Amino acid sequence: MNLLLPFLITLLLTGSITPLVIRLAIKYNLVDNPRTRYHPAHTHKGVIPRAGGLAIGIGFIIAVLLFVPITKITIGILIGCVILVIVGLFDDRRDVNPYVRLATNAIAALVVVFAGVGIPYITNPLGGVLHLDTLRVTFQFFGPHSIVVWSDVFAFLWIMWTMNIIGWSAGVDGQMPGFVSISALVLGLLALRFTVSDPSQQSVTILAFIVSGAFFGFLPWNFFPQRIMPGYGGKTLAGFLLAILGILSYGKVGTALLVLGIPTMDALYTLIRRIGTKRSPVLADRGHLHHRLLDLGWGKRKVALFYWALSAILGAIALTVTSAQKVFALLLVAVGVGGFLLWVAFFSQFSEPQDHDNG
Repeated sequence: MNLLLPFLITLLLTGSITPLVIRLAIKYNLVDNPRTRYHPAHTHKGVIPRAGGLAIGIGFIIAVLLFVPITKITIGILIGCVILVIVGLFDDRRDVNPYVRLATNAIAALVVVFAGVGIPYITNPLGGVLHLDTLRVTFQFFGPHSIVVWSDVFAFLWIMWTMNIIGWSAGVDGQMPGFVSISALVLGLLALRFTVSDPSQQSVTILAFIVSGAFFGFLPWNFFPQRIMPGYGGKTLAGFLLAILGILSYGKVGTALLVLGIPTMDALYTLIRRIGTKRSPVLADRGHLHHRLLDLGWGKRKVALFYWALSAILGAIALTVTSAQKVFALLLVAVGVGGFLLWVAFFSQFSEPQDHDNG
């Protein structure tokens, strides 16, 4: 199969569905109005339709049904997507309690884990492999079933983590769809390497290209000035799908971590900052990296392009280095992001004039 076809079809599907969803969001008041719906992380002004997750989800699901073989894992992914999109629509209408959202994220993650998405091993950067598939619990439930304990636990935690860090890096017009599309493309190219030795990786490659196409098709409608926001559904859907791709592409979670290096480090520093100030780690604030860049006077387009460029650079690195080198690169990202945030905290008075699209 021509791998560009699933990408292009999904792109066209999502791109053509999005204006319909915009009208639907306005009709049913699935909108974000900073005057009546205060949120500390807001970077926009005026009334903006939400519900972008619905457009992305519909485009993705149709493309999967067209191009990906229907297996237990595929069904699990689709069910998880439907759960996240539905919860996202409720959140678009009226903000859902963050702990309720966390619980529904857990349900979606458990669905795909029980469908067979697990992390069988982790490559040790210092050499060797850490096997996570040694402890297995077998039981009967309308037939024999088994749980690979550590494999499933690590997969669940990885999916939950990725859903949250992507959501925290979606505050600027076009920021999230761009780097998600790039990240999915990188993971698809990674899976493509193994299609000769393992033909099943072709389905993973197609799935990755579909994810990339879905978010790329949404991007023109979300780029500055955005006409629709991804909403909570779009953000969690992005993290959910990227986490699964990181597992299915031969368990290359390290590659996914590096490609998502900036959101990952931003999330780590955010957690440290919130816990250090005795605040709940799930309650939003205006302290993320993109907020700091806006405070320095960067425009929204510049922030979005910055995230895209770094994702592409880290993706190229991830495809060409060893596991040990990935760890070293991730440490460099950690030091760079941490140093920048400290600089902003103490020397922000030296910031440059604001761009006209700063907001």
